[in-house]
Amino acid sequence: MRRPSPMPPALLKAFTAEMTAARTPGPAVQRWRAAERAHILSQPWPWPHTRTHTVMLRLALRDRYVHEIIGQLVRLAVAAPGSAARKYPDGNTGCTRAGLTTPMPIPNDLAALLRGGGVALRP
Repeated sequence: MRRPSPMPPALLKAFTAEMTAARTPGPAVQRWRAAERAHILSQPWPWPHTRTHTVMLRLALRDRYVHEIIGQLVRLAVAAPGSAARKYPDGNTGCTRAGLTTPMPIPNDLAALLRGGGVALRP
C-alpha cells in the first residue's frame, strides 16, 4: 500500500465516524467492529493508526480482556513505525485474533474509500 499524506477528506470523514462509533457507549461487538474498520482505514497513516490502537487498548481494558490488552500494547509500539515504513498487513483488523502480520480481505466499502484516497492496495 502506498501512503498518501495527509489523509484525504473522504477517508478522514469515514475514519472519524468509525472512531466515534468505537468510543460511543453500546454493545461491545459494535464498538469493536467500528474500531476494526477504523484500523483498516488508518493503517497508511502513522498518527491515526496509533490512535486506533489506543482506542482498542481502552476497549480491551474496559472489557478486562488480558490477551487483547497485551496485544494492543505490542501493536501500539509498532503501529507508527510500521505505517511510516509502509510495512503493515493490508486489511488487518488490528485485534489479537488477527495475527500481527496477517493480511486480511478489505471490506469493499473501505477498499473503495482507500483507493479513492490514493492508497494503492496490494493484490
